[in-house]
Amino acid sequence: MAYRIRPDADFTDEFRSVATEQLERAAAVLEERPDGAHEAIHSFRKNLKRLRSLYRLVAREVPDFQARENARLRDAAQSLSAIRDAAALIGTAQYLQQSARGPEESEALGRIVTILEGRRDWMAAAESDLEQRLTETSGVLQEAIAALGGVCFDGGHRKTARKLGKSWRRTARKAKAALAACHGEASADDFHTLRKRTYDYRLYHGLLRDAWPGAMKAKRDAARELVEDLGHIHDLAVLSELVEAEPQLFTRNDDLAHLLDAIIFRQQEDRRQALVKAETVFTDDPDEEAQRIELLWLTAGSSRLYR
Repeated sequence: MAYRIRPDADFTDEFRSVATEQLERAAAVLEERPDGAHEAIHSFRKNLKRLRSLYRLVAREVPDFQARENARLRDAAQSLSAIRDAAALIGTAQYLQQSARGPEESEALGRIVTILEGRRDWMAAAESDLEQRLTETSGVLQEAIAALGGVCFDGGHRKTARKLGKSWRRTARKAKAALAACHGEASADDFHTLRKRTYDYRLYHGLLRDAWPGAMKAKRDAARELVEDLGHIHDLAVLSELVEAEPQLFTRNDDLAHLLDAIIFRQQEDRRQALVKAETVFTDDPDEEAQRIELLWLTAGSSRLYR
């Protein structure tokens, strides 16, 4: 089953199926690791992000379930995050090198990439308990699958449509508020919040796409591009934090100066471009969007009402 909820099917069944599939995929990739442990962890964490967004969609209906399972999945992801985060920093330095403003900066950033690769390899060698944590995490995922058996959503199709409309409104409003906070003297956390809310918004367009396939796809694609841009902004902030926390890694002062200059320049450019895209993605009024979703869901699932 794809990451989608069909409007003409029982919502509880659809919710459980989508969640179970994501959990089973996360468990399978940790067990099989077709591209190695660290890529498996990356895929696993993406599955868990999708799940946490799905659970936020129904948070008002099942608050205890959402709070408990969100904490379970968050802790599981964090337990396997260190090496993957170290690998992500390498990608960030490579991203900076690709947009280097001259050969001297490019060469300096190339040396930074090499330093970060060495740091990742050292951290990987020090992770002597990785296998144990992978095994423990598989057990956590099985517990999360079992927990889905206790989730049930009462009410008919009309109530489900109303519930989805309310959830959509909350998500869109939070995204609008996050976007407003990113203007002016915004912090890295402000842009990270916008990224998280955009991620939910993008996934909800995928989950509910059967209600209005063409329009949902166009908006989902635009939101996906924005999430990627905001991801670069977040990664640059994390790299900047590493420079502050572990300055001993960067033994050449000129390389460090090039790195900091590149981070500042790229952050400014990426923030400017992301804000332009975000204004387009979130141009609709949240109340109007929510009403549209509710009506579309009712219409798309109308055949079920007469079964």
